[in-house]
Amino acid sequence: MVANQTRNHEIARETQLRSGPGVVARPRRAVGDHPHCGRLLTTKVGLQIPADMTFEDWEQAGRKLSGILDSSSWWLGDWLVYGKDHYTDLYQRGIRAAGLSYQTLRNYAWVSRRFEFHRRRSALSFQHHAELASLPLAEQELWLDRAEEMKWTTKQLRNAIRDVRAATEGQDGRQAEATRRLAVPGDRIQWWHKAAEQSGIDFEQWVLATLDNAAERVLEDVEEQTAVSA
Repeated sequence: MVANQTRNHEIARETQLRSGPGVVARPRRAVGDHPHCGRLLTTKVGLQIPADMTFEDWEQAGRKLSGILDSSSWWLGDWLVYGKDHYTDLYQRGIRAAGLSYQTLRNYAWVSRRFEFHRRRSALSFQHHAELASLPLAEQELWLDRAEEMKWTTKQLRNAIRDVRAATEGQDGRQAEATRRLAVPGDRIQWWHKAAEQSGIDFEQWVLATLDNAAERVLEDVEEQTAVSA
């Protein structure tokens, strides 16, 4: 009896020495239960991916990263729109301080202005909206509905629009369109295609956005000069 009490006292003292006074002993971690197991660690220069990540976790991570990338286009577009509306003389300084590409931001802002917040479809990507940005509002809504219902990719949406245009254009319309074409050197076309790809926007939409942005910039400069001279 005395021997048992002595042994129990020794065990209790040993436990206290290991844990320290007032420290609750922690349960032993199961083998393989690593705190970063199955998780991605994001850094400024890349991802740290666990060596034992399952395919399901990897696939889910891709969806989340894609969603963040798509959302960031809207965020940056809205950010620039707000800056232009509230800090007319200072917003370009903010862009330079952020180290962002002005042309890319202008493209994002152009799409953001074309789609008010309540008209944006969360089931569709920013690129879906960019494909439709140059269309009248009623056509935008029509194609957004179709793309959402049919679960089209951006490429499928683009092809569907082209098919409809090809079917509805008559010979007179095609001739009239031909008279409005510009003679552009081939190397310029390749250069523009590359820029459109880097911006993540369809070539035709990129051309329209770039021309609109250039016109907007010129008109803004004219308005500023007029205001100063007045």
